[in-house]
Amino acid sequence: MRWIRRNLVVVAGLLTLAYMILPNIVVMVFSFNKPNGRFNYAWQRFSLDAWKDPCGVADMCESLSLSLQLATWATLGAVALGTMIAFALVRYRFRARGAINSLIFLPMAMPEVVMAASLLTLFLNMGIELGFWTVLIAHIMFCLSFVVTAVKARVMSMDPRLEEAARDLYAGPVQTFVRVTLPIAAPGIAAGALLAFALSFDDFIITNFNAGSTVTFPMFVWGSAQRGTPVQINVIGTAMFIIAVLVVVAGQIITNRRKKSATS
Repeated sequence: MRWIRRNLVVVAGLLTLAYMILPNIVVMVFSFNKPNGRFNYAWQRFSLDAWKDPCGVADMCESLSLSLQLATWATLGAVALGTMIAFALVRYRFRARGAINSLIFLPMAMPEVVMAASLLTLFLNMGIELGFWTVLIAHIMFCLSFVVTAVKARVMSMDPRLEEAARDLYAGPVQTFVRVTLPIAAPGIAAGALLAFALSFDDFIITNFNAGSTVTFPMFVWGSAQRGTPVQINVIGTAMFIIAVLVVVAGQIITNRRKKSATS
């Protein structure tokens, strides 16, 4: 009992982590499966066939490429707009600032199906053809709130005296922003970018309403599940999971090295 009391937080954290990672482990294991039928729901035998030919399913890699393009452009757009909005909300005082702060959280609190239907109505009333661009606009709008929240939290913790010191040393506004402000805000911007990319790549509801004939990877997975689940879907999911883990680990290593170099 004493050991449990001393390590209760650690045990709870490990159990929570295991609960979150378990579905990814299942996806990873079944990426090496060779099912007898169309459905990859029961383990049959070990095979590397799906890993040798990840694009063996028709149109899957095309939908994956489209999702990666959408996620990349949506991340760039959301980060550019979200960073400017976050700085404006923290650094400046203007009318309706409180209302804008509240409105920023609406896309995060609103059910996705409501936003998807609203955007679809807007596009149809404006006579805009559904496709890549409507999905991109919808993804930027959806990801914007998350980027603003992440960057805003970082900007609020910044010490303004650092920028004042840079100006006292005759640094111009652009030089102060590039060499002082931006590096300090970079962790918040990076966190918002990673979150926006993941949300855009993974989104199904908003995309399904506004995609028209465009098929992204989540839509392809949903369609495939109706008639059979190819093992290649597990391969792509495993690869994306491993890449995400490597990015997080690399970022943590870089952060730790910077802290050590700063203290030494």
